Amino acid sequence: MQQQLTIKLLPSEATSDHLIKDYICQHLAVSSSSISGFRILKRSIDARSKLVWVLITVLAYIDEPFSPISLNTISLQDVANAKNQVIIVGAGPAGLFSALKLLEHGIRPIILERGKDVRSRRRDLAELNKRGIMNPESNYCFGEGGAGTYSDGKLYTRSTKRGDVTRILNILTQFGADKKILYESHPHIGTNKLPEIITTIRHAIISCGGQYLFNQKVKDIIIDKNLVTGVQTESGEIFYGRAIILATGHSARDIFQLLYSKKISIESKPYALGVRIEHPQSIIDTIQYHSTHRGDYLPPASYNLVQQVNEKGVFSFCMCPGGIIAPASTAPGELVVNGWSPSKRNNPFANSGIVVSVTEKDIQQYFKKNKYPEEIQIPSPLQGMYFQQVIEKKAYETGGGKFVAPAQRMVDFVGNKHSSSLPQCSYIPGIRSALLNEVLPQFIYTALQKAFIEFGKKMKGYYTNDAVVVATESRTSSPVRIPRNDSLQHLYLNGLYPCGEGAGYAGGIVSAAMDGEKIATKIIESI
Repeated sequence: MQQQLTIKLLPSEATSDHLIKDYICQHLAVSSSSISGFRILKRSIDARSKLVWVLITVLAYIDEPFSPISLNTISLQDVANAKNQVIIVGAGPAGLFSALKLLEHGIRPIILERGKDVRSRRRDLAELNKRGIMNPESNYCFGEGGAGTYSDGKLYTRSTKRGDVTRILNILTQFGADKKILYESHPHIGTNKLPEIITTIRHAIISCGGQYLFNQKVKDIIIDKNLVTGVQTESGEIFYGRAIILATGHSARDIFQLLYSKKISIESKPYALGVRIEHPQSIIDTIQYHSTHRGDYLPPASYNLVQQVNEKGVFSFCMCPGGIIAPASTAPGELVVNGWSPSKRNNPFANSGIVVSVTEKDIQQYFKKNKYPEEIQIPSPLQGMYFQQVIEKKAYETGGGKFVAPAQRMVDFVGNKHSSSLPQCSYIPGIRSALLNEVLPQFIYTALQKAFIEFGKKMKGYYTNDAVVVATESRTSSPVRIPRNDSLQHLYLNGLYPCGEGAGYAGGIVSAAMDGEKIATKIIESI
């Protein structure tokens, strides 16, 4: 007999299989000898009361042989001599998972990645962090694995209606992720471990006959009447396929400009922009766990905050407990910050984006009051992209160059007061004291000011000058949507499949992977 139940344990007890089995016996009123084993289905932390508990849902095997967890692995076909091939532009989660899906059905993927492999990317990130030298094609956003590879590796998503989340987690486990991601309530791989998984996926694609090319930046799309047949890269090479999957990520501005210049329909879309805030991890632990000492059995605490201010949403984004703030810029002279955590989340700081929703109306009003780039007229489908760019340039200039970030203590930020000193910060290029109301648009920083005060009421101790506000967090999602029809092709072009975050249909590793699979499935059906 198999019996599913949820038990509540102290953190120190939840690490012991022996104690978990004892609790199962007590709950089911059976002897220890009758339980051949158990499987953890879900694990989460309940910190709503002063005493913190760990909730574990288990499947217990009673008076029958124990069956360890069995992964639903995928089987990839040899496509070296396949008749059909599909071009995939971008080797992020959307591109990689679409490639795996195609391989399952005997279709050859050709992946074109503008940047470098994960190992080479690491060297470019070191140059950016330590010397302020930017490689526009190899950075935190561009390169093998996409933006998620070196920006945390969070796997939780609210997009369960978009696809099979469990399948995506199973595939990641098949390629080397820890099996804990299958049952943790907030699964996370970690920036230090995700590159190895990405590399293993690449080797699998190549070993099956797929093609995987780096430093292949797409500069043109080949169109025959209303059919997209291929792409041309900067090197002059042309790649043809039965379909073109455009999975370039939310920061591929050159692709948005290419589509716009070729009069391929794109749309401006709402997104969010703000700052990244960093606290000592001990402050967040104390607030969330109701204790000044987290102990050895609880992970660094996280948080999720949201507040309506002046009919605008202000919310936390990509919260990184035990994390580090990183420069996520993709062009010289522009400053973007993001956050990441290693698998152990053992850094002394907790950081999170705190961002404000930005609408097309907000952008148009901003550009009416301020000089907007000569390249566009308002309204424009590229207006959100240029709005990002204007703010990022202001942040870079205010920081003084070399990707040093302008910053303020939190209470000083709310009071429009220059911080005479700044606390220690994890951001390696460094921070510089500045008035952030000179960087951020008025509607952004006033919403943040009011939200920080309200967040302090929800989390006693959150609103403090021990926290530092760093500008600017501006790449929360794509500022552009590439419209597609029911067949998931571009609304007016056959053969072009906009995909993932860059097309405006995903927001994170898992949702992008699910969208990649969904696109591949449509292509498989059509072929």
